Amino acid sequence: MSEVAQNVGATGRANCGACHFKGGGGDGVKHGDLDTSLIKPPKELDVHMSPEGENMVCADCHKTEAHQIPGSRYHMTVNDTHGKDLPESDGMPATCASCHGLKPHKKQKLNDHVDTLACQTCHVPEFARGGKPTLMYWDWSTAGDKARGVEKDENGWTTYNFKKGTEKWEANIIPEYRWFNGDTDYIFAGEQVEPNEKGVIIINKISGAPDDPNARIYPFKIVKGKQGYDPETKQLLVPHLFPFNKEDKTAYWKGFNWDEAFKVGMETAGLPYSGKYEWVDTEMYWPQTHMVAPGEQSLHCDACHSPGGRLTQVAGIYVPGQDRFPWLDFLGWGLALLALIGVAIHAILRILSRKKNAH
Repeated sequence: MSEVAQNVGATGRANCGACHFKGGGGDGVKHGDLDTSLIKPPKELDVHMSPEGENMVCADCHKTEAHQIPGSRYHMTVNDTHGKDLPESDGMPATCASCHGLKPHKKQKLNDHVDTLACQTCHVPEFARGGKPTLMYWDWSTAGDKARGVEKDENGWTTYNFKKGTEKWEANIIPEYRWFNGDTDYIFAGEQVEPNEKGVIIINKISGAPDDPNARIYPFKIVKGKQGYDPETKQLLVPHLFPFNKEDKTAYWKGFNWDEAFKVGMETAGLPYSGKYEWVDTEMYWPQTHMVAPGEQSLHCDACHSPGGRLTQVAGIYVPGQDRFPWLDFLGWGLALLALIGVAIHAILRILSRKKNAH
């Protein structure tokens, strides 16, 4: 303990990342924008954390006061109205505006986008792009086939694990975009939930709309999967996976019996279990805010302002170049034609006037 006490130092990317880079069971599993490639990233991966860039550590943005760590994804500040306030902080040092202000660009046209887009939308063009993939799909219902064992694809990424089921890993992923104001409604253990009209349970519902002054279009990783569900108690089920001891065969990774695993898991959690289970599709949203690219590698105009642009699934906006309204096109071409006719008439009148004056 003396040796430990004598070697206490400032936090860095590696010791914060020891947990956060490997959350969910492995490197890059959960977040998408956090993995071990950020311990010493090149500048093109993260301009803030790179030794070739600002060489910042996690605590530079997540400045702790009284053991309260700002910047949590549970309640985010998407619209920081205070703007640039460092080194003296207003309690929101983890926002982009704390360093870069409310008008971060030299060109006013780019600053005009700040009222609609989160900074991350343009400056995190892809996630999981440091050479490490992230888990995008996890189907527990297919687990248990010991004969299949563990299967991997040509990249060496797991596609099936008899303990965990079917997995899908991806890298260099274009985010999905949604309106987001920083508020998230999480499903808690024991909470009654039912699948939506698409048959999906959203584990964390994000809030935000076009008419919400605190909402911005924000990039997300959306993890899809299948999980155990009790159709009578209307609860997502907590499985007992790892055995309590060598004799414990109720753990799924020992006895491979889902009914026993759900029974003991729910009992241990102090929750009811009807004895019936089925598999339900789930989705979970993970906001993307790290892996910030250098300015010259951020999204260019045509990423959104072109047919099939990135924001096609975002409701309540009109994006020139991406969206088309036939009546608006007709009106625009009509006005252009009228302007052309007006110019032609003006030119003809000038010519006739000159000829008249010449005589």
